[in-house]
Amino acid sequence: MAERKTPPIAKLGLAAAALGAAALYNRRRARDAEAATPPAGRFVEVDGVRLHYVERGAGRPLVMLHGMAALVQDLLGSGLVDRAAAQYRVIAFDRPGYGYSERPGGRLSTPEAQAALIRGALAGLGIERPLVLGHSWGTLPALALALGHPRDVAGLVLLAGPYFPVMRAEPMLLAVPALPILGTLLANTAMPLLARAARARIVEQIFAPDPVPAAFAAFPAELGLRPSHIRATAGDAGLLQLAELRLSKRYAELQLPVAIVAGVGDRLVPFAQAERLHRLLPQSSLHRLERHGHMVHWVAPDRVMTAIREVDQRAV
Repeated sequence: MAERKTPPIAKLGLAAAALGAAALYNRRRARDAEAATPPAGRFVEVDGVRLHYVERGAGRPLVMLHGMAALVQDLLGSGLVDRAAAQYRVIAFDRPGYGYSERPGGRLSTPEAQAALIRGALAGLGIERPLVLGHSWGTLPALALALGHPRDVAGLVLLAGPYFPVMRAEPMLLAVPALPILGTLLANTAMPLLARAARARIVEQIFAPDPVPAAFAAFPAELGLRPSHIRATAGDAGLLQLAELRLSKRYAELQLPVAIVAGVGDRLVPFAQAERLHRLLPQSSLHRLERHGHMVHWVAPDRVMTAIREVDQRAV
């Protein structure tokens, strides 16, 4: 007896049903994640865009910007916000599109565009000439803010940043969910499922060669698996190499104090990036963490605090 074949229209119907089920499942998981982890701070609106931020402490203002695929809870959970708040007025943002911050539609969210939103938020909060700390991708809007408005920034603390372009395929592959139509479909269906399945391995790679701290278990990973967050991550990945190329041409313009902190064992961003930036900036200091990797604020918070205080003392 000949085997009956499934008609093409039936296959399309099954595929559509599977995608619809995945989208409904991801939507429910997103709602559950938001209920489990509501906004940790307050909101400020800039040009119609709402940004979420957490504020702690008093003293000289210190702005913190997290990296790609992260949330303000990355800075909170590491303990760095509370450590710094003992001496500084800390303002830690969910960058545009992450956590509970909106990402403007209709235009690219480049480091310069994100810096403009952060600058507007700081003006709205009455904050003048802060120290600015960025981790990983978050170093790029920190640098863009200092380059575009040097009088508005007292000093920079840069943690594990990707400062110079390296031609590789990974950023462009990660950028696929940011594409129109196809990217939206993937971000709402397959990508959260794939990211959830691979999360443990990804986290190990991000921390390596350091072990993953036990406290990281409290990080609200499901917030980062919402479709909007996945698209923001993809957008940052797609903009990375051109942003590095564009900004790196101007680094030598920086005159303010800069502390560069990086782990020699970083498997995401080669330590050579930090060394190169240090050589380019005579007024910078390089904090070399011999046995550590990318997540320096988690595994070496004392060294990060040393860098913050150093820039604070040198800032005018």
